[in-house]
Amino acid sequence: MHLLAAGFVAAACSASAQDSQTLERIRQTGVITLGYRDASIPFSYLDDKQRPIGYSMELCLRIADAAKARLQLDDLLIKLTSVTSATRIAMVANRTVDLECGTTTNTIGRQERVAFAVTTFIAASRFVAKRAAALRTFDDLRGKTVVSTAGTTSIRRLVELNAARGLGMKIVAGRDHADAFRMVETDRAAAFVMDDVLLYGLVASSRDPARYEVAGEPLSVEPYGIALQKDDPVFKKLADDTLVSLFRSGEIRRIYRRWFQSPIPPRQINLNLPRGAALSKAIAKPTDSGDPAAYE
Repeated sequence: MHLLAAGFVAAACSASAQDSQTLERIRQTGVITLGYRDASIPFSYLDDKQRPIGYSMELCLRIADAAKARLQLDDLLIKLTSVTSATRIAMVANRTVDLECGTTTNTIGRQERVAFAVTTFIAASRFVAKRAAALRTFDDLRGKTVVSTAGTTSIRRLVELNAARGLGMKIVAGRDHADAFRMVETDRAAAFVMDDVLLYGLVASSRDPARYEVAGEPLSVEPYGIALQKDDPVFKKLADDTLVSLFRSGEIRRIYRRWFQSPIPPRQINLNLPRGAALSKAIAKPTDSGDPAAYE
């Protein structure tokens, strides 16, 4: 486990922007670029005025404020760039975006291309199906058409499960979460496999939430982290310090309640999702580990 005290690269708080490619670029341009998702409720999605909002967006904006203060900038332009499950890692790696503010699972494999700030949420990959279909476990999906979102850890693990259990599922890829959920709505797929918190958001936002049920069997543990440029320890430390400050002050509890336990715009849905034990542990002992076992 990469705990805050042992696993993060030490960098002096007084480090200059020149010690960080990201901070130096922000200083020179006066711009920080945040990557957002358009339908990942309640982490990163569009409100009724097509503005990105959500839990991850709020945390990224706190990091942007910290960068502005570190660089002593009078003004900092926040540029918002849309990313998808398929493009987000590449857009961080090629420096199109400075912070990816969505629902990206921190994995050891992804750490070869990007870095992650300390974990800010922990989900479990499950599936949603129509309640009338009475699908409860992955074995119930034997021989059925099942959708997941392209470029996600969920679709990779679904393929692995299909092969390991010999379930004979026909696995199809949705362009994004909304597209995948529509396939269940229109009976083009029996189930949609994705992180449970995103499924709850899609169900709550649907025309008839009572028609759908999220299955109880978890496929995997998914620790979410804000992705940023690899090999920039000064910028990573700024991001980590900003988040850990929110953790230690207790302000993260208010931010969590705003997005997971209160009515949220634009439709004022309330996920009523209490903070789980695994997330509470990660807040008490911050970590950027990509090993799911670190969150047990």
